[in-house]
Amino acid sequence: MGGASGGGPVHGTWEAAPAARWEDAFLSGNGRHGVLVFGDPYDERVIVTHHSLVLPVPPADTLPPRLAGRLPELQDRLLAGDTTAAEGFTDGRPLRWVGAFHPAFAVRLHRDGAPSPTGAPRTGAPVTGYRREVDFATGVVRAVDAGHESRVFVSRADDVIVQRWSLPAVPGGRDLGGAAGRTPGTRVALDADLPGAPPGLAVAHSAVPAPGGALLTLRARYPDGDAAFTGVTLVVAPGGTAEPAGGGVRLPGAVREVLLLTRVRRHTGDLDVHAEAAALRALLEGEGDPARAYGRLLARHEEAHRGAYERVVLDLGGDPAERALPGSALLALRGGAALLERLFAAGRYHLLSSSGMLPPRLVGLWTGDWDTAWCGAFTTDANLNLQTASAAAAALPEVAHAHAALVYGQLADWRDNARAVFGARGVVAPAHTDGVSGHSYHFQRAYPLHVWTAGADWLLLPLVEDAETTGETDPRLVSALAEVALFYEDFLTRTGPDGRLVVVPSYSPENRPANASWVTVNATMDIAAARHALTTAAAHLPADAERLRALAARLPEYRVNGEGALAEWAWPGLADAYDHRHLSHLYPVWPLGEINPYDTPDLARAAHRALELRGTENDSAHGHLHHALVAARLRDGERAAGALRRVLEGDFFHDSLMSSHYPARDVYNADTAHTLPGLLIELLVQSAPDRLVLLPALPAGWARGVLRGVRTRFGARVDLEWRDGRCTATVRPSRAARIDLRTPGGARPLRLAAGEDVTLTLPAR
Repeated sequence: MGGASGGGPVHGTWEAAPAARWEDAFLSGNGRHGVLVFGDPYDERVIVTHHSLVLPVPPADTLPPRLAGRLPELQDRLLAGDTTAAEGFTDGRPLRWVGAFHPAFAVRLHRDGAPSPTGAPRTGAPVTGYRREVDFATGVVRAVDAGHESRVFVSRADDVIVQRWSLPAVPGGRDLGGAAGRTPGTRVALDADLPGAPPGLAVAHSAVPAPGGALLTLRARYPDGDAAFTGVTLVVAPGGTAEPAGGGVRLPGAVREVLLLTRVRRHTGDLDVHAEAAALRALLEGEGDPARAYGRLLARHEEAHRGAYERVVLDLGGDPAERALPGSALLALRGGAALLERLFAAGRYHLLSSSGMLPPRLVGLWTGDWDTAWCGAFTTDANLNLQTASAAAAALPEVAHAHAALVYGQLADWRDNARAVFGARGVVAPAHTDGVSGHSYHFQRAYPLHVWTAGADWLLLPLVEDAETTGETDPRLVSALAEVALFYEDFLTRTGPDGRLVVVPSYSPENRPANASWVTVNATMDIAAARHALTTAAAHLPADAERLRALAARLPEYRVNGEGALAEWAWPGLADAYDHRHLSHLYPVWPLGEINPYDTPDLARAAHRALELRGTENDSAHGHLHHALVAARLRDGERAAGALRRVLEGDFFHDSLMSSHYPARDVYNADTAHTLPGLLIELLVQSAPDRLVLLPALPAGWARGVLRGVRTRFGARVDLEWRDGRCTATVRPSRAARIDLRTPGGARPLRLAAGEDVTLTLPAR
C-alpha cells in the first residue's frame, strides 16, 4: 500500500484488527468475481461473489405488462385533468421483485487450536503487529500477524481468485492447542452457510485430497428448478498430503505455503468440474511452488489493474499524520483533505473492481448476505447513473465497457417494453433490473416504473460521453440511439392547447406532484430526455437528422413556477413537492448540461432556485451527492461542499470504505463510494464537446491541490494544479478542437491541435 512520490495521497487503506462484520471486510474484484476478505489470521473467511449470481425468477413473471391497448384512454383522461387516471394502469399483478444478487460461499482456512469456525469472527485482541490492508494500485488484500501472512486478489488477466497463505509453525509463539511437539495443521473448506440463504438451497460438497494439495468443489442448486452455481477451489500445498476433514481437507503442520485458486460459475444442469479443475491447474503452468506461482499470476493481473487505477490521481495536500491513519480513524475525523483523498482513491478502486461483466450493482460486486436491500440489483432512475457518471472524465473506459454490456445485452427486452406498454417501436429501458432480464416488470402504484420513458436516454449517456472522449463511436451505439428516437416518433403523438407535443403519460422518478398522483403529464425529466435523445440521434443519423430535430423542436418548453424555480412538471396546475431525495427535474442541468450558466442563464437561475428549495427527505446519500453534482454544474461550490459535508459527517462509510445508503452505516450500498470521485472531478474540471470549464466550483477550504489525468469530451487530457490563489492547467489534446474556455478569470475561445500541449495560468477563484 503506497502513496504518491513526495509523500502524496495513500493509495490504499488499512486497519489494526480483522473485520468483525462482512460490511467492513476489504474488497477486491475484477468485474466478474469479487471477494470480501475478513483478514483473521487463524480463522480466515473470504466471501466469494460473482456478477452472475442472481436468484432465478420464473420467466413468466418477468414479462412486461401488456397495456398498449389501454394507452389512448389513459392519455385522454390525463389530458382531461384526471390526476388519478393511471392508478389502475397495470395488469393487476402484485409487486414482483427482480432476481436477488447473492454471495456464493466463503473460503475458510482454520488453524488447529484456534476457536472453532462457527461462522462468527474470532474475538479477542490480535497480537502486536497485526495489520490488514488493501492496496488500491494492485487490488491485493493483505493481512499480517506475527509470522502469518495472507494475500488475496482477483485477477483481471486470468479471471480467478488467488489466495496465498504463509503459515508459521506456531503463530505468534502461542500454543494453539496442538499435541506436544506437533505443529498445528490447517483446515480448508468451502462454506455456503451465509446469512439469508434460502432454506431450499441444496448444497453438495466434494473434497479430493492429493499429494501436495486437493480439489474442493461446492455445488448449490436453487430451489424449484435446475439452475445452480458451482465453486471450484484448487489447493496447492507442497509438503504433505491433505486429509478429508468435515467437507473440506486438513493440511498437515509441515505445510508452510498454501496457494488457493477459486472460480465460481452459475449454470443450468450439471457442470463439468473436471474441466474447471483442469483450467485452474493450467494457470500454474506446471509450477508447484506457491510463492512463484502467486508472483506470476499477480504480475499478469497487475499490468491490467494498475494501469487503469493510476490514470487519474487527486492530491489535496492532506496532512501526513492523517494520511497515515487507518481508515476507521480517518473516517472519524468527518472531513479534511486526507479523508477526501482516500475516499477518491477508494471510489476509483471499487468502481474499477466492480465493473467488467456488468457495471456496478447497488452493492457494487459485493455482499455477504443473501437478503440484500432492493435485491442488490441495478436501479436506473438515478443510482446506476450516478455510479457510472464519472467513467469518461475519470479515465475508466472499463466502466463504460461494462455499462455497454448491460445496455446492449438487454435491447431485445427493451423493445418488448416499448411494444407491450406503449404499442410503439423502438426501446424503453426498465427502472430496475437484475442484469438478467431487461423487461419492465418491477412496479407498483407508488412506483409506476413501467411508464417511465426517460431511462434509455440516461443509460446511453455514458456511452455517448465515452465516444466523445475517445473519438470512436461503437456502431451499436448508433443503432441504439436510432431505436430510442424511433420510440419517441411513435410515442409523441399528443399535443396540448399551445400546439406543442405533450409527454403523456409521464413520470418523474420517484416523486409525485403535491396535488396529483404519480403518473401525470410533461415531467421535466421526460421532456429533457426526449429532446436530448432526438437531437443526439440526429447528430449520428444524417439521413434522419432534419426529421428528428423538427420533432424535438415541438417539445414543450420548461416551466418556471411561481417561486422562481424550475418546475418538476411543465404542465399547468401541477404543484411541486420539494422534500424528496431525487432531483429528476434537474436532469437538463446534470448530467445533460442543456441548462447551464453560459448558454441559458435564466433557466440556470431557475434551476438553482429549485435546488435551494429541494429537501433531503430520508437523507439518502445518493440524494446528497446528486444535489452536489447539480450545484457544481451551476458553479455553486459552497452548496456542493455543503452537500458533500452532510455525507462525510453522516457516518455513511464502512471501514472497508464502501458506503451505505442511509446515515449511521445503514444498508450497504455503493452509490456514495462510486459517485464521490465523479463529484470531486466536477468541482474542478467540467467538459462538453465544445467547452472546458476549469475550477467551476472550487470549495473555499481547498487552498491547494493537484488533479492529473482527467479526460474531456473533446479528446484532451487535463492536469490541474492550484495554490496561493493561482492555478496552472495543462491541456493535452489528442485531436484538434475549438472550444469555449471558462475559468474564474473569464471566458475565451481556445484552439487545440493534436499533440500540442497548452499550458494555462489563471486565478483559482
